[in-house]
Amino acid sequence: MATENVENDQLYYPPADERQLTARAVITGCIVGSVVSCTNIYIGLKIGWAFGASIISAVLAFSLFSMFQNRLSILETNIAQTAGSAAGYMSSAAGLLAPIPAMAMLGYEFHWSALMLWAVSVAFLGVFFAVPLRRQVVEIDKLRFPTGTATAETILAMYGDAAEALAKARILIVAGVVAGLFTLNYHFFPILEKPQIHTWPILSGLSILAVAATWGFEVYLGPSLMGAGFLIGPRVVLSLVGGAILGWGILGPISQQMGWAPGEVMSYSNGPRGWLLWPGVALMVSEALMALLLSWKTFVNALTMPVIRNLDTDEGESEPTHIPNSWWIGGLILGSILTTFITYNVFSIPPYQTVIAIALSAVLAVVAVRSVGETDINPIGGMGKVTQLVFGGIAPGNMGTNLMSAAITAGGASQAGDMMQDLKTGRLLGAAPRKQFFAQLCGICFGILFAVPVYFIFTKAYPLGKDQLPAPAAMAWKAMAEVLNVGFSALPPYAVHAMVIAGIVGALISILRLNKTLRPYIPSGLAMGIAFIVPAYYSLVMFYGLVIYLIWKTVAPQQAERYNFALASGLIAGEGLMGIVNAGLTILGIG
Repeated sequence: MATENVENDQLYYPPADERQLTARAVITGCIVGSVVSCTNIYIGLKIGWAFGASIISAVLAFSLFSMFQNRLSILETNIAQTAGSAAGYMSSAAGLLAPIPAMAMLGYEFHWSALMLWAVSVAFLGVFFAVPLRRQVVEIDKLRFPTGTATAETILAMYGDAAEALAKARILIVAGVVAGLFTLNYHFFPILEKPQIHTWPILSGLSILAVAATWGFEVYLGPSLMGAGFLIGPRVVLSLVGGAILGWGILGPISQQMGWAPGEVMSYSNGPRGWLLWPGVALMVSEALMALLLSWKTFVNALTMPVIRNLDTDEGESEPTHIPNSWWIGGLILGSILTTFITYNVFSIPPYQTVIAIALSAVLAVVAVRSVGETDINPIGGMGKVTQLVFGGIAPGNMGTNLMSAAITAGGASQAGDMMQDLKTGRLLGAAPRKQFFAQLCGICFGILFAVPVYFIFTKAYPLGKDQLPAPAAMAWKAMAEVLNVGFSALPPYAVHAMVIAGIVGALISILRLNKTLRPYIPSGLAMGIAFIVPAYYSLVMFYGLVIYLIWKTVAPQQAERYNFALASGLIAGEGLMGIVNAGLTILGIG
């Protein structure tokens, strides 16, 4: 059994009287995180990904108060990033990027109040799952938690060079304003977002451009996805482009020519888009599940962690800092009761099935925490698919139960992983876990107040599953539920064959990534699968962003390294926030 004599690994030792849990730190973090959560809904319903809010919350909170010559302390900045991170991930934890839109596409309708209660209960479960694991994975195992470590180092760096932090904040704000103005203008002049270059007189003679545009290979200039291309790296971006070429440039035309999908290119019912959905989903799911299977050591380590005596007490300390066992145990009980009540009254899921889902979520949240600690990757999609497979046997023929049971797992894994990243940051900075716990709960509540209404605004303005909001992650969840409900007989001709091949490829990708030499050159199966589901121009615009970043890095490497995150975050936030305004204008019929 591991010893309790834990070697100290702090980077900063705060004075005893340093301010920490203050109203200004919590409120600032909540506001910044809620903005990120809103932009995550926009970009998540486009490409299926969400971005963290830890570093951006820390930078903006520090910069805001520095401008007024009343800057936050280091521990206050940590509280701001904790609250901001919790609020920012509510778009994912509440299921607003996958299970909830999947349910909507199946015809289910939700009242906003029910969705808010659901979001609170599931997100709180994730926090309570994480608390008892902190001592083991953070203090004893000392897992890296790369994002949490990077956030701590960023906070300390800002206090060493305040001018640089202010410069990053200015770049983020300017990029956000430019992206926002561009987004507002393309609402009134759509040609700005998608210039139809194949119709230009100088290029109209090139019929190949018109054919390419039919299959989605056209110019699209969305700032948020271009900014994402700056952040997600060459391997993922090139995987998206490769997936787009393979799917929309090769397999799609073949499926139409062979009569397997004879309808319009973008038709889900009988066109290539509906046919490509299935191999895309198979590729995503098989890679995620194989990755989980290959991480068996993580499962074993997670499930055999020693029980630490006096897990969260503060014997001999004048001020309690750790989280009492009674808090997380009581919270877990209340959260489970609330989740059971909501799933029964809103989704008609029998209470015993919700209890099974919560128990399964607790186990998988442990795995998610260790995965985040070791790799910085939270396999939320894979965790959800495991639960979908389990409930395919427990509740066959019930797609609503299948989806929302898996949503409990995904939400718990999302918040548990996020909570542990924040606790790692706090550990490195000498923060009190108890105070971070309060900040996390505040961030969850605040983030929900923004995320749920914004989700309704977007989905009321634009239909899910269409070009404006293709919702690829939701499509994958919906497709899995449909297969488990109906069986393979309902799929288009030869879609099963394509799924088998894609499934084998996805599994091989996970296996090949075990080789450290090959790992940098192995494509992302998740990204390739997403590229099969979304129109090709979404993949291309992220490629534009990557090219711009690589040119910038070549010309001014230090500047690119220093300001890349700020510029990309500004582009993503600017379009995401103005996208809410555009959705409101669409609902009102303006423009």
